[in-house]
Amino acid sequence: MGGYSALRLLREGLRDQRGWRPAWRSPKLRKAYDIVIVGAGGHGLATAYYLARNHGITDVAVLEKGWLGGGNTGRNTTVIRSNYYYPESCALYDLSLRLYEGLSRELNYNVMFSRRGMMILHHSEHEREIAARTVNAMRLNGVDAELLDRDEVRARAPLLNFGEDARHPILGAVWQERAGTGRHDAVAWGYARAADRLGVEIVQNCEVTGFIVEGGTCKGVETSLGPVRAGRVGMAVAGHSSHLAAMAGFRLPLTSYALQAFVSEPLKPMLDCVVASPAHGVYISQSDKGGLVMGGALDRVPTYGQRGNLPVQEDVLGGLVDCFPAIARVGLLRQWAGIVDVSPDSSPILGPSPLPGLYLNCGWGTGGFKAIPAGGLLFAHILAQGAHHPISAPFDLTRFERGRLIDEGAASGIAH
Repeated sequence: MGGYSALRLLREGLRDQRGWRPAWRSPKLRKAYDIVIVGAGGHGLATAYYLARNHGITDVAVLEKGWLGGGNTGRNTTVIRSNYYYPESCALYDLSLRLYEGLSRELNYNVMFSRRGMMILHHSEHEREIAARTVNAMRLNGVDAELLDRDEVRARAPLLNFGEDARHPILGAVWQERAGTGRHDAVAWGYARAADRLGVEIVQNCEVTGFIVEGGTCKGVETSLGPVRAGRVGMAVAGHSSHLAAMAGFRLPLTSYALQAFVSEPLKPMLDCVVASPAHGVYISQSDKGGLVMGGALDRVPTYGQRGNLPVQEDVLGGLVDCFPAIARVGLLRQWAGIVDVSPDSSPILGPSPLPGLYLNCGWGTGGFKAIPAGGLLFAHILAQGAHHPISAPFDLTRFERGRLIDEGAASGIAH
């Protein structure tokens, strides 16, 4: 209850909620800071928190053109996992998962992390071979993984379609016990409150409209509330990364797509893990409120529209019904889309930009939410030290020049 008694809750209800202390301040924008972070989503807020907590840098402003957590952080399906293939990716995403496991305690804010496990199904002998290779790679990289057979899958999710006439018969699955889900807005609010209490300033309704460049170096940002100077500027704006990069005078190897999600009407408990089917291009979990949270492949039309399109909706929902015939008549509660920035190797970009003084946290594609704690911790290190952390170094922008790609195009279990 965050220290509030039942009597306090009743009293606040009777006086129209006028006695609460805001969880974070609403300061006026100052003219200069040591570090400015563009974007008050999960990654930007986590970066600010770790700058203050790990590096003692509190003269930090987080600038958000809308409201805190109103972008992709508030528009995702909340899956948290580290079942990736390459050593670099496993190190990054398992760091994030470990941080999530203790995040509620660290922030003193319940982010509702639910360790419920995740299955990625396989439906053919070829997919089973790839699944076995994935499990071996994960174990070699120090990440928990298990290869389940058909009966073990049925025991965990009996409502899956095990019929002989199934379009994609289920042969087994890759299982990660430690995977789960969290509450997207709670993650943003928890980091915001913790960062604010350490002295960070979060300024909402402040749009960045350009960059202050002197002597070929970024010295701050132009905003709708006036210019702001900074020793270093960090950019964590997800699907709008290319747009801001253009303002700074360079191009990024990113394409922005809409990624749709759906939630059903509340149901009694029917699924206590996360299930993904690469063959169907879908994934599903059940929220604490009972709704089925569902998603699938990208809308393959570059866009900034947060709606998605009907053909993708049909593919996703059709695939889900094929996986779970029992949900065919369940009503949808709502549908939405987030704007994701996808790199050529479906791995993120962390580190300095082509403009000295400006640093990048982008390219997370469909994996941004699960990576919030690690992305923030590593980006804070980069901004504080002006140099990479060992885990972030492989994800530098220069890997595209060097050909050192980390191709995780299949790691989401759906088409990237």
